[in-house]
Amino acid sequence: MAVMARSAKIYVAGHRGMAGSALVRRLQLGGYTNILTRTRAELELLDQAAVNQFLQQEKPDFIFMAAAKVGGIHANNTLRADFIYQNLTVEANLIHGAHLAGVQRLCFLGSSCIYPRDCPQPIREDYLLTGPLEPTNEPYAIAKIAGIKLCESYHRQYGRHYFSVMPTNLYGPNDSYDLNNSHVLPALIRKAHEAKLRGDSELVVWGSGKPKREFLYVDDLADACAFLMEKNVTEGIYNIGCGNDVTIRELAETVMNVTGFGGTIVFDASKPDGTPRKLLDVSRLSEMGWQANTPLRQGINLAYQDFTARCAE
Repeated sequence: MAVMARSAKIYVAGHRGMAGSALVRRLQLGGYTNILTRTRAELELLDQAAVNQFLQQEKPDFIFMAAAKVGGIHANNTLRADFIYQNLTVEANLIHGAHLAGVQRLCFLGSSCIYPRDCPQPIREDYLLTGPLEPTNEPYAIAKIAGIKLCESYHRQYGRHYFSVMPTNLYGPNDSYDLNNSHVLPALIRKAHEAKLRGDSELVVWGSGKPKREFLYVDDLADACAFLMEKNVTEGIYNIGCGNDVTIRELAETVMNVTGFGGTIVFDASKPDGTPRKLLDVSRLSEMGWQANTPLRQGINLAYQDFTARCAE
């Protein structure tokens, strides 16, 4: 297949979200001049007929599927029906609609939570479906696994070049800092910032602080996705991460340092820890010539700048 032309029509679903907006930035930086976007008011991705009409009319050369209902442990565990229904529906509408419209190339953005809760570390792509999932986000994970299998199935049955990427924990510009549904890093940024403003002596952190997590700056994710597009990848699953992890305690200490909060950490052991460890094996992508280039502290500093610009009072 020919190299992707800079004039190719590339549809980014979910362009207002953290991952989608990073994809748009990366494509613009790469000189792509025909980036297609739609707001939810313009195109409701839960509406199959509307999605089909849009894709038949526009016939994009490539689709990045970054549209999803996302959230942290609390949101995943309490809005279980919303997470599985909405994500399944959006995936089915976009992937099947792309096929019907003759769209040959598509990248589906999954999540590292698709892997078994207690699988060996670091996590390889072929560990998918080898054990039970983490119970707190099982509905979301099952929806994402379905998206992977949709891409795989349309490739096998129809020859479509649909592939999937599995990013680790993402953070960066346009993240959600709402404490009711945000992920751990943006939640810590908000908590530390507000604790500093109040003059608190303590920062309360969910869980024991012992779980280990890998964090990827969202612009690195976007760069990896564009890299795979430009490599003309035709199928498969690709882990995207930085290759190293930190404990939640270490993460909280770094956030406190970046935000300037000088108190002490108190762990709330009544709250769930989630998966004990999630470190992705990124050798498949690194062997192709890509690696992340934003160190964690630098990325947190950039995320804190985004938070203070958009969300801080």
